[in-house]
Amino acid sequence: MINKVILIGNLGRDPEVRRLESGAVVAKFSLATNESYRDKNNEWQTQTEWHDIVLWRNLAERAERDLKKGKLVYVEGKLTHRKWQDKDGNDRYTTEVVANTFRLLEKRESSSGYSTGFPSEEPISNQTATVASPTTANKDLESMPEDDLPF
Repeated sequence: MINKVILIGNLGRDPEVRRLESGAVVAKFSLATNESYRDKNNEWQTQTEWHDIVLWRNLAERAERDLKKGKLVYVEGKLTHRKWQDKDGNDRYTTEVVANTFRLLEKRESSSGYSTGFPSEEPISNQTATVASPTTANKDLESMPEDDLPF
C-alpha cells in the first residue's frame, strides 16, 4: 500500500517550531497550492488549497533555519489524520502531511545560483543543449544490431 503526498506551494507563515521535553523538535506550517481554470464565462479563476505540514527532528531544525513565509517549496511525505480533544472536551480531527523531505525551490538571497536540488544550479535560460540532427540519429540507429535498439 502507498501513502505518498507531493506538494509544491508557498508557505503561508513562518514555521512554528517547538522543542518537546523528550528533546525532539517539531515544526508546523501551512502550505498553499494553487490551481487555475477557466469558468463558464471563460474567465481565469484560481483556487487555493491550504495544507498543514509537520516536520520532525533535523528536518524541523532545517525548516526553522531555511523556510520563511511566501517561499516556494517542494514537500514530500505522507497523509495523516489525528483525533484530539479541545479544551472543552470536544473531539476534533486534523489532517496533516507529515513530511519526510522538503526542498526550497527559490533563488537564495545570499547566492547567485538556484537552490532547487537539481543537477544544474544555473537557470534553464543559461543552459545549452546539444541535439543530434535527424539524419545523424537515423544513421546511429541503422548501425545498431536489431536486438540493441533503445526502444
